Amino acid sequence: MKRQRHPPLTRAALERLRDRAFHRLPHLRVRTEKHALRFIEEVGFCFTFRTFGHILPCLYVAVCGRRHPRWPKHTHHDSAVGLTWELKDSLPAKRLVYYGKLLKGKPTLVSREILPAFVALIRNGRRSGDYLFDYRDGRLSRPALQLMDALMERHPLETGELRRRAGLGSPVQTPQFERAMAELQRKLWVVKIEEIYEPTFSYRWDFLDHWLPEQVKRGEELSRDEAILQLLKAYLKIVIASQERTMARLLDLSVGEVEGALVRLAAKGFISRGVPIRALPGPWVLWGPGREA
Repeated sequence: MKRQRHPPLTRAALERLRDRAFHRLPHLRVRTEKHALRFIEEVGFCFTFRTFGHILPCLYVAVCGRRHPRWPKHTHHDSAVGLTWELKDSLPAKRLVYYGKLLKGKPTLVSREILPAFVALIRNGRRSGDYLFDYRDGRLSRPALQLMDALMERHPLETGELRRRAGLGSPVQTPQFERAMAELQRKLWVVKIEEIYEPTFSYRWDFLDHWLPEQVKRGEELSRDEAILQLLKAYLKIVIASQERTMARLLDLSVGEVEGALVRLAAKGFISRGVPIRALPGPWVLWGPGREA
């Protein structure tokens, strides 16, 4: 049986495919909460307002329905920014998606279906109560430890009270607090569960284990290899083409781990490797056209 050959792919053709997959077309733009949930479930995970130079879908871009929307000068009066802000509040508040500073420490939205793979990859079988072991092994900063201690005593907590209980309430400690919260979000220990607007703007925080227990439990049952396979499969299916080092950087993996998962995906017929793309350097990993996951 002859091996299926892919038709030649150009950079322009690849971007047109991504326009559809990323909802970068006017007729596909996200208009409602229902549309936004469907979009996040389709792509698996995406950035919220900006892509930070990474090839990944973005909710704000999908709301605009254009490939390169110009960031508005006055964001408070921009309807696309306003809708994106509303959606990144309402969907997590209803526990329909995960939202936090996850990928590369940037605001990320993740579907409930793919979140267990991130839990397995990042937490490596550890639960919230294991944070002390992380601290003793040098994998958790002192301010992050203080915040975890405060939440262990009482949760959920609003930002101001959390800072006071953790001993990080001084204005000069704000950068320290923000770095620690970003650290805890990247490690999937803590999640923002609500944005509070009265009497002043603030957040409410809780443990991911308490907020989305089903997804955490499913993640604990996944092996690291299976989690990597699921994440790369979801990523390649939506971006259509990528390269090993790009995938490794985005997901904080070793190139060897990426290679191992790609071998399995190629064996199952989901991808082709070493595919050239006109006007782009190097060989590419290509999602198999017409094949479903």
